[in-house]
Amino acid sequence: MLGRHLLGYLPVQLTQAIVGFGGVAIFTRLLSADDYGQYALALAALSLFHMATFTWLEAAIARFHARAEARRRLGDHLATAYGLYLLMALAGAVLIVAALTFLPFDARLKTALVFAAISLLLRALLQIGLVTHRAAGEIGRYSALEAGSLMLGFIIGVGIIFTTDLGAAGIFMGMAIAAAVALVVDLPLMLRRAAKGRRQLVRAQAYAKFGAPVSASLVFEQLLSVGDRFLIAAFLGQGAVGMYAAGYGLADRLLDIIFIWFGAAVWPLTIKALESEGAEAARDVAGRAAGLMALIAFPAAAGLALVAVPLTTIIIGENLREQAAIILPWIALSGLMKGMMTYYFHEAFTLKRRTASMAAIMAAAALLNLGLNLVFIPIFGIAGAAAATVIAYFLSLLVCAWLGRKYFPLPLPWTDWLKAAAATAVMAVAVMLLPAIESAWLMLLAQGMTGAIVYIACALALNVADCRSWLAEARAMMKPVEA
Repeated sequence: MLGRHLLGYLPVQLTQAIVGFGGVAIFTRLLSADDYGQYALALAALSLFHMATFTWLEAAIARFHARAEARRRLGDHLATAYGLYLLMALAGAVLIVAALTFLPFDARLKTALVFAAISLLLRALLQIGLVTHRAAGEIGRYSALEAGSLMLGFIIGVGIIFTTDLGAAGIFMGMAIAAAVALVVDLPLMLRRAAKGRRQLVRAQAYAKFGAPVSASLVFEQLLSVGDRFLIAAFLGQGAVGMYAAGYGLADRLLDIIFIWFGAAVWPLTIKALESEGAEAARDVAGRAAGLMALIAFPAAAGLALVAVPLTTIIIGENLREQAAIILPWIALSGLMKGMMTYYFHEAFTLKRRTASMAAIMAAAALLNLGLNLVFIPIFGIAGAAAATVIAYFLSLLVCAWLGRKYFPLPLPWTDWLKAAAATAVMAVAVMLLPAIESAWLMLLAQGMTGAIVYIACALALNVADCRSWLAEARAMMKPVEA
């Protein structure tokens, strides 16, 4: 079941990889360092605002879907969700207009923020349907909508940058248009499902009580990831933000794709197991997922660090690549810790609805990161920002793992984690022993092929996370059905 779900969500992750890497490759070449810095700042602001206004609702929709479906109250569930969206969209629009009116941003950054805000409101409306489809196990519809809107937004954004002088704003205009197209396809279906339901104040209060701490936690976690960009802009300028964001986006994006993939597949299964079969069934799903996370994420993080120089040479524009290569290994390490914390150890808090504790931990981590950045950036530049992020994530991961066990003891599959670490270490040694090649393309190809072959061989030999049976299941799914 888990392997089938992971394969079902694979098209979305492949699309995200294409868009993520393609975006860095194209945007760092088409945009100046300052324009790319503006894009990074607008994207950071967009993410923070989305998490503060809408993520709590998305978390509640996912968490309570199985219960509403079991009790045949799905109409009430969705009607309440759409009612809450309208309230948050209205409040958010007012705040956005006020911010753009009074904050002293330059004209190009304000233009980018306007289109970012439009894309945020449309995307948040689309997310109600996407989260519902994912929670209901409608993998095909979810994957088609998500992958299609991501690719369409990317293509339109690139086209706008080529044909206009909008710069970073063109990227967000593409995202807004793609979200609008997806809504034309999906919103009528979702509104029909909600049509017979009633908006319920008690239900809305329960959703807010559960989701608000989740939102707060993610806001602080996002500050931990991107808050340093605002400090870099203050200390070093927007060009330095562009350099930092290019390296950060390259490493963090790939690892985010991997962990979001697991989260999309595992979270609905875990909740359904908890609601229908009990805590032990939920632990079993989570434990198997944790082993698979290590199987894929450990070598991915190490691989990014190992190929930092040829990868940044090929993908990132010349004016940004040198500093990006320096910070990429640091960001790969912090991305691995962030993913394990967010998509595994945080489940202990969300499953038992102890999200306030989770938010408090992330608030402390964000404040620690802020303090470290204030010290490190003036001394070490953007490398100091990356080091501060690693330290903050390491400490918050330890606290989450320790405190979460008091609420919902998640399995710690040490055997699989150690096997994955051992296979990754062998892979790293093999890659580092390769002789240097002048061509970045050939060097990356040699390192990537060597690393993949060595790691796959080691993982299969050690049977990390029972990968032999998972591979057999994937082969069985791909066999044509006999007539």
